[in-house]
Amino acid sequence: MVHTFAIEPQTYIAFENEAEQLDKCKEWGLLSDKATKSKAFYYKGNGKNEACSIVGYVDRFVAVIEFDNKQKHCIHPSYLKEMQASSYGQKYAARAESEDLQEQAEAEPELHAVQEEPELTVAEEAPPTKELPAAEEPAKAKAPKTKGKVQLPEEKVKMTATVKEFATVPNHFSDNDDEVVIYEAVAILDSETVLGEAWSSHSATIKKLELAIGDTITFEGKVVAKKLTKHPVPYKINNPAKIQKDV
Repeated sequence: MVHTFAIEPQTYIAFENEAEQLDKCKEWGLLSDKATKSKAFYYKGNGKNEACSIVGYVDRFVAVIEFDNKQKHCIHPSYLKEMQASSYGQKYAARAESEDLQEQAEAEPELHAVQEEPELTVAEEAPPTKELPAAEEPAKAKAPKTKGKVQLPEEKVKMTATVKEFATVPNHFSDNDDEVVIYEAVAILDSETVLGEAWSSHSATIKKLELAIGDTITFEGKVVAKKLTKHPVPYKINNPAKIQKDV
């Protein structure tokens, strides 16, 4: 049976393995930080209560789920998280199905806009890169200034970054904005590549560090070309782990 309400992703990033899915679900708050395996998820919108699998994502704000009929649907992680509560059905039973459909229709232009956003290059849209200050440079050698299009590594790499500011960005699927951290002096240590500015979600893991503006951290993570909404920050750091705050 085809779900008429589904918003099929035009393009999305599929999880390569269970470990990547696990990290992303923890970042979204769908699993606890101590979870070692995934669990069953259920879609309860539009009068449904159907098992689904989280198979990937469009970006930080749009997850992609798949139903048993192999049909895929774009949904905000916070909305999916609400559906997992046992009280969800009671809370939303009084809402008309047409209201759910209207919300999905209003979200669709935003989803398509995200999917069609071109990959950024440093030469075209990114702010000028800069060398790390002497106090923050890797001990082995000075990081060269990056020019032209940056070749981002596909795997996780060891990085360093300094907290520039804390910000929020609009969340079209929730009443609350999403919290993010904006970094400067971001560099990939192994290749001595300077990226300049990047951002990440202000996840529960990062909040535990109680970071302040000016703090420098070293960590492992995957960096992708994804511009922050309403901010000139061209790169996103996914799933930072093994984070150490420099003293």
